[in-house]
Amino acid sequence: MNSAAHQAPVDTRWDYELRLLAWLAVCASVLSFLYYYRHGEVLLYGDAVAHINIARRVFDSKTPGLLQLGTVWLPLPHLLILPFVISDTLWQSGAGGSLPSMVAYVFGVLGVFRLVRAVLQPQGISNSATRIAAWTGALIYGANPNLLYMQSTAMGEALYLTLFIWVTMYFVEYVNGNAKALVKCGWCLIGACLTRYDGWFLGAMMVVVAAILQLRRGEQKHDEVARALRGSRKAFARFLVLAAAAPAFWFAYNGIVYRNPLEFANGPYSAKVIEQKSGTVNPARGSVPAATSLYLKAIQLNIGQERWQMHLFLALSFLGVLVALFGGTGRSVFLLWTPLPFYVLAIAYGSVPVFVPTRWPFSDYNIRYGLELLPMFAVFAGLVVWFAAKKTAAPATGGTARRWRLWAGWALFTAVLALVASSYVMIWRAGPICYQEAAINSRTRIALDTQLASLLEKLPSNSTFLMYLGDHVGALERAGIPLRRVINEGNHRVWKQPSDPDGLWERALGDPLAYADYVVAFEGDPVWRAISADHLKELVEVHTPGQPRAIIYQARTR
Repeated sequence: MNSAAHQAPVDTRWDYELRLLAWLAVCASVLSFLYYYRHGEVLLYGDAVAHINIARRVFDSKTPGLLQLGTVWLPLPHLLILPFVISDTLWQSGAGGSLPSMVAYVFGVLGVFRLVRAVLQPQGISNSATRIAAWTGALIYGANPNLLYMQSTAMGEALYLTLFIWVTMYFVEYVNGNAKALVKCGWCLIGACLTRYDGWFLGAMMVVVAAILQLRRGEQKHDEVARALRGSRKAFARFLVLAAAAPAFWFAYNGIVYRNPLEFANGPYSAKVIEQKSGTVNPARGSVPAATSLYLKAIQLNIGQERWQMHLFLALSFLGVLVALFGGTGRSVFLLWTPLPFYVLAIAYGSVPVFVPTRWPFSDYNIRYGLELLPMFAVFAGLVVWFAAKKTAAPATGGTARRWRLWAGWALFTAVLALVASSYVMIWRAGPICYQEAAINSRTRIALDTQLASLLEKLPSNSTFLMYLGDHVGALERAGIPLRRVINEGNHRVWKQPSDPDGLWERALGDPLAYADYVVAFEGDPVWRAISADHLKELVEVHTPGQPRAIIYQARTR
């Protein structure tokens, strides 16, 4: 199978196999979205609702503009969602937020295919073993039930994973001798760094690896290598600029707009401050072993239901590591392991608690972060299948040793497919853990939003509201009330610190009768604390178990 007769150069940009895979990925994406959309489950995550409405308020607000993007969440997902939520229908249904995730999913599947092929055939030569490996990696990634659910929502996982995969793919091409690929890698890295903070850690690791490669190449004295190195140095310099661009931009944005370059990390809406205010318990705080154990459990729940499946996936990955180390297949693909140290450190020393249902406090929270290792499992499993396929393709004649290698290759290949199939079937039967996490945590919130929306719909269609959007902007979305009719916490000048006394939000809190027809207050929120109930007429009080009490007041009469 290694002869020239069985090999052919491929156009790595858009060959037949990529076109076929693209159609399969589109079908999987659309069918998955339609299933969850039909059952009303694309807006289960509170963060998905928030992402959609952050994008919407850039143009639908009393104070529209790019500053409505805020500071804690990075801006790229919201900018990609923005064009799709201009439509009221796509906004209310949540489909506008799903579309960018679905497109990202398709490119993620294609990226895994190209990545495996780039690792195994750096010269662009295709053979049957490489094709089998690339298809295996793409199917492991694309068929994962948890990813299929997440790509049906406005969550950022599908987008980040796609950028992560393409960053790694272009970096592999650079290591294989294509200096221009490093610049493409840098542009994809900008996207990753503007999507999730994981990308910042990834970028730092890649700069270190690229610098080491530059130093090693600089030690070689051959004329051809020297000429190649000059081009590589230029590409490396551009890559350094691109790698630093997104974090530098975000620090500058926070410093200029919020007067605090670290506003996203320690400001009032940061994860750190919210964790302190809510008293969230993190059972792994300060303990790397505990954080590692929790994160491995989250990974397991995303790729299989049982512990033995996780053990086999890890064993398969380590076999792939050996293939990469000793098979000359490209060690730079080890960058796919970077989410493991990032999340372990984030859980232990950051404000990123992860709860799994089998451990105290026995709940579901941030389990979706385990999906970050899915590209690693897919690619390294592909390497193992490539190794098995090579053995299977060897002639069965010529001695007992060759026959044993043949049978061992077939056995390994079959075992990989059986493991993946059994794991994903069990996930579908039990329900994807990312879906379960969203469904469990959304029950009371959706109940309150639904009840509140039904009440708000009965009020005059041109009414103005005073409301802290916070956790319940979904009520306005369900009711179809434009955000430009709602005075909220985003309607002030954020560069006025610590508050803006002349801002619309602050003025309305001080005198709601002068600014709003109705006031919606949730127990404990800024509106609740600011209003004087003696001057407002209470219309209705909403009680939902597990949620704060909500009251609708009439502020002024027409």
